[in-house]
Amino acid sequence: MIFQPAIIALLLSSAICVLALALIAPFAFEVIRRWDIKSGSERQLQLERRTYLFSMLLAFVLVAQLASVLLFVFNAEKMSGMFVGAMCAVGTLNVNPYGFPALNAKIALFFLAAMWLAINHVDSRARDYPLVRIKYALLLLLAPLLAVAAWTEAQFFVNLQADVITSCCGSLFSEGSKTLVAEASALEPVPAMLLFYGAMGLAIGMSSFHWAYGRGGYGVAVAAALGFAAGISGILSFISLYIYEHPHHHCPFCVLKPEYGYQGYALYLPLFVATAAGLAAGAIRPFAGVASLTAIVPDVSRRLASIASIGFLLTAAVATAMILRSNLVLLDH
Repeated sequence: MIFQPAIIALLLSSAICVLALALIAPFAFEVIRRWDIKSGSERQLQLERRTYLFSMLLAFVLVAQLASVLLFVFNAEKMSGMFVGAMCAVGTLNVNPYGFPALNAKIALFFLAAMWLAINHVDSRARDYPLVRIKYALLLLLAPLLAVAAWTEAQFFVNLQADVITSCCGSLFSEGSKTLVAEASALEPVPAMLLFYGAMGLAIGMSSFHWAYGRGGYGVAVAAALGFAAGISGILSFISLYIYEHPHHHCPFCVLKPEYGYQGYALYLPLFVATAAGLAAGAIRPFAGVASLTAIVPDVSRRLASIASIGFLLTAAVATAMILRSNLVLLDH
């Protein structure tokens, strides 16, 4: 089972990322200790030349992590037919204890990688690279998380057993289940809709305000995080019901299946992109006071806010379209 192309691609990607960061770690320590942009020494010149190479390598590594989230979920969905009791990706991820931790680790790395890439981008545009020490220190903090995520993913794939009877999404997302996601699924339609559209409106409003006026960058990050949580909660509690046209089917993974027209991707892609952009906008705001970044950070932050605003608007619009064209009636008129 581990020799399937998608699994091999995921494992190779994770292994290459961990190896690359392991090779870069000694250089990161050297940069933190010895970087001095005012020096014209041979050592400093070598560090500057090597930072170009390693920055490109790191960008490749972290972009690969962004793409691997989508491939991981897509592969879990495709493999669901191999396990008894599995109806969608939930069944695959429940085959052993490492499935959902691996997915959660990948999602966390997705957002952390987006924030690091934003910091790296603004630093590379400044003439004196003022954030070199900071971004490499952050990288050293990110490396263990990447290693743990890669190990968890490897354990998940290595321990996949085709003869295991797994549980379907109904047992995990049913309203009687004692889990956090079940609690979110159990929200009544009206409160769930108010929470969803309220959080989407807040995220759109904060992002648009920062896009237009350049103020409230931290608010964009907070609103993006709230928007993401409300978006997932909304998919669990009522949006999925309208897609399935069934009042008790709350699974957030079946919406990715072909029989539902892969509609879930139209929800998740703008939601994840918008959240990553909003968090990245907040991540670079602390450096707006650095002399060489006073013009760069506001410009990049506003562009990230524009992406967040459009992404959350698309998420809300797609969800609304799914509700309006559904034959399910959840609300009494």
